[in-house]
Amino acid sequence: MAMELSDANLQTLTEYLKKTLDPDPAIRRPAEKFLESVEGNQNYPLLLLTLLEKSQDNVIKVCASVTFKNYIKRNWRIVEDEPNKICEADRVAIKANIVHLMLSSPEQIQKQLSDAISIIGREDFPQKWPDLLTEMVNRFQSGDFHVINGVLRTAHSLFKRYRHEFKSNELWTEIKLVLDAFALPLTNLFKATIELCSTHSNDASALRILFSSLILISKLFYSLNFQDLPEFFEDNMETWMNNFHTLLTLDNKLLQTDDEEEAGLLELLKSQICDNAALYAQKYDEEFQRYLPRFVTAIWNLLVTTGQEVKYDLLVSNAIQFLASVCERPHYKNLFEDQNTLTSICEKVIVPNMEFRAADEEAFEDNSEEYIRRDLEGSDIDTRRRAACDLVRGLCKFFEGPVTGIFSGYVNSMLQEYAKNPSVNWKHKDAAIYLVTSLASKAQTQKHGITQANELVNLTEFFVSHILPDLKSANVNEFPVLKADGIKYIMIFRNQVPKEHLLVSIPLLINHLQAESIVVHTYAAHALERLFTMRGPNNATLFTAAEIAPFVEILLTNLFKALTLPGSSENEYIMKAIMRSFSLLQEAIIPYIPTLITQLTQKLLAVSKNPSKPHFNHYMFEAICLSIRITCKANPAAVVNFEEALFLVFTEILQNDVQEFIPYVFQVMSLLLETHKNDIPSSYMALFPHLLQPVLWERTGNIPALVRLLQAFLERGSNTIASAAADKIPGLLGVFQKLIASKANDHQGFYLLNSIIEHMPPESVDQYRKQIFILLFQRLQSSRTTKFLKSFLVFINLYCIKYGALALQEIFDGIQPKMFGMVLEKIIIPEIQKVSGYVEKKICAVGITKLLTECPPMMDTEYTKLWTPLLQSLIGLFELPEDDTIPDEEHFIDIEDTPGYQTAFSQLAFAGKKEHDPVGQMVNNPKVHLAQSLHKLSTACPGRVPSMVSTSLNAEALQYLQGYLQEASVTLL
Repeated sequence: MAMELSDANLQTLTEYLKKTLDPDPAIRRPAEKFLESVEGNQNYPLLLLTLLEKSQDNVIKVCASVTFKNYIKRNWRIVEDEPNKICEADRVAIKANIVHLMLSSPEQIQKQLSDAISIIGREDFPQKWPDLLTEMVNRFQSGDFHVINGVLRTAHSLFKRYRHEFKSNELWTEIKLVLDAFALPLTNLFKATIELCSTHSNDASALRILFSSLILISKLFYSLNFQDLPEFFEDNMETWMNNFHTLLTLDNKLLQTDDEEEAGLLELLKSQICDNAALYAQKYDEEFQRYLPRFVTAIWNLLVTTGQEVKYDLLVSNAIQFLASVCERPHYKNLFEDQNTLTSICEKVIVPNMEFRAADEEAFEDNSEEYIRRDLEGSDIDTRRRAACDLVRGLCKFFEGPVTGIFSGYVNSMLQEYAKNPSVNWKHKDAAIYLVTSLASKAQTQKHGITQANELVNLTEFFVSHILPDLKSANVNEFPVLKADGIKYIMIFRNQVPKEHLLVSIPLLINHLQAESIVVHTYAAHALERLFTMRGPNNATLFTAAEIAPFVEILLTNLFKALTLPGSSENEYIMKAIMRSFSLLQEAIIPYIPTLITQLTQKLLAVSKNPSKPHFNHYMFEAICLSIRITCKANPAAVVNFEEALFLVFTEILQNDVQEFIPYVFQVMSLLLETHKNDIPSSYMALFPHLLQPVLWERTGNIPALVRLLQAFLERGSNTIASAAADKIPGLLGVFQKLIASKANDHQGFYLLNSIIEHMPPESVDQYRKQIFILLFQRLQSSRTTKFLKSFLVFINLYCIKYGALALQEIFDGIQPKMFGMVLEKIIIPEIQKVSGYVEKKICAVGITKLLTECPPMMDTEYTKLWTPLLQSLIGLFELPEDDTIPDEEHFIDIEDTPGYQTAFSQLAFAGKKEHDPVGQMVNNPKVHLAQSLHKLSTACPGRVPSMVSTSLNAEALQYLQGYLQEASVTLL
């Protein structure tokens, strides 16, 4: 339905937007819900755009622009199988007006609309929005830099994906189209902007705007040159490189900032130019060769003259990264060969940038989460230390000997300084450890973790002399940075340090779980988790449960205590270490489970109020699953205790609709339910009808977990469902019908259907059977995909095994005469080779064997001509390689690609389902089973089978068949 573009509607919308800014949830939430409920209406986005253009209230303008951008983010992409959420007329109107609106809006709103354009562009450009580029390029002529920067910012967000897209013809075509329209105007704008900079060199506010443009232009240069060197830029390299070089050496007092933290425009521009030069030096070294020496000189001078303030971090790290990328290219080796050059690089660039500065110390203490992320997860790409390390590694490629020599002197003198007065000089030791790490780990990655990584460093000796003493000191809170360094050393060199030393470290690491410093106790947890995952000979864990047994109690106590330390109540590293300890120790944790499960449940209850740490939550559920698995393996009856502990919290999570946790809850419940041996407890049956509510199935993240839970219900309680909840069977089939209609989830629909067929008493499903087949045929006609076909083949063979071959033939021919023959000829015989998976192939083999040997019409009607081709295709299924070709037009949408803010499904590893083989008890070897069944058939009608086989089966297949008959020691009569 449409909303009119009327003043009354604009007024209503304004009221509701105001309420969405209210701090009181009682006012805010209903307003958000209202806006969600009307966003499907035609003209809704146009009302928002009208507001952000015409409203008198600036707060409302900004709010409308943010709401609009989020609306576009949620709804613009059109997803297969799902309704189109924005009508065509609105789409056309948005694209017609948005560029002009964006360019004429104040900066705050311009940014939001620019983002919206790039979201639309990702879907529609270039095919469905061909005039976007011309409209943007034409604005370069305006001479108004507010407009020009709007265009540049939008172009940047549109083209930056070229930096990480995989090469493809589509991508080339798009980039070529962009270059044809954009490269020349961009180059002209670049030249004009540089000229304006010299005209306005004394006007600070003009320079700020012009330099913002130059930064965006330099970023666009990077994106457009990333995939390959475009001909246009190769022809115009002189213009670009000379100007880049000039900008690198430029220093304008008016652009210098007093702020020590925030990088100014000058720093940002030079950082981007360093990146551009590094890109050319790495990818296009021949073409770039003649410019390279002057860039090396300019960047070297930059490094030697730039201060230690935080605002220069990005610039310095990009400049060092440039040197690092150059020094490891054979072309440029000669620039670095001189011993004096190497010494001065080590002295002036590497050592100063390895220092632990006041800003690092501040982050370590006050912003530990960010510090850990940068240090542990390698998101410290643009820190000085990371860049200095990369440079050490780069230099070692050709100059390992000299560099090692230069640094060994530094390491020794730093350690001596520390020894003189540890409490004052601890930063010297920190730098020494960092240097050793950067020198040695280079060799570790190249030589796959050889213990003697580099002549300089005897890693074990360094560990014993300089790392262990820090970790053994009685006070876990003294010198926290050195403690963190020591723990990190163990983590990095865990494959080089001998096992007996690692074993000595384990109680020390457990001890450091009590350290007050968030970084220290987090690193201790992470190191334990890494050590517990190490593999020894024959792929078992390096540490056995028996070796860790003496520490079990203190390990578990300290891990759970660490979660109560300030700042670590949802620390994902600690929770991951808890999960890993459970997994390693197995039954050794059983005595502690009653207390541990209580602590885990309390934690679950607390975080479910506001889930904010997805990794933490995931490991917490994994730990719960492990508790259940390990305990119930030893004592299945204990499942009841877990249900008592968990069900109250689970009920609360389901009632409050905590979306992030619902898929996890269903997985844990499946695990619990699968542990019950007999019938389903009534507490589960009470939940059953709720699982069929359509709203639960609308969220893609719930689907795999819900299907598995329903499968558990069917496996354990099909009789209870048939007798006490027969009225729910249509609901169950409704879910199947919804899933089967979606290309992304049809396999889940088949999982459910197969469980219904396998477990439900036949009479409870009788009246629905024909309808099920009709639905499947409709889907086959409307969109036949390989994935659907494979599932369909497994299903019909399972049906054949469960209800008999004759029942399968009758149901097909009951839908339409001769249909059974069509299915054999058009689907089973040509496509069976596509089935993959051991159990799936086995089901198909047993099903087809039944069709060949237990279906009278196959022997004496017009279907008989299909008997030998069917046998031939079955022998093919046994002997030929699987056909994994996928037709060109089928690119399955990845489940992860579903747009919007849906919680994606996260599989719990420790809630894993055992693979179930429905024909396991009946048939062990399907080839022998085929031989025995053919033998039985041949005794019923002597002479027929050998003649059918010998006249029309090809020679190779016949040979295989004789092999099966020999193996089964039977003959055909």
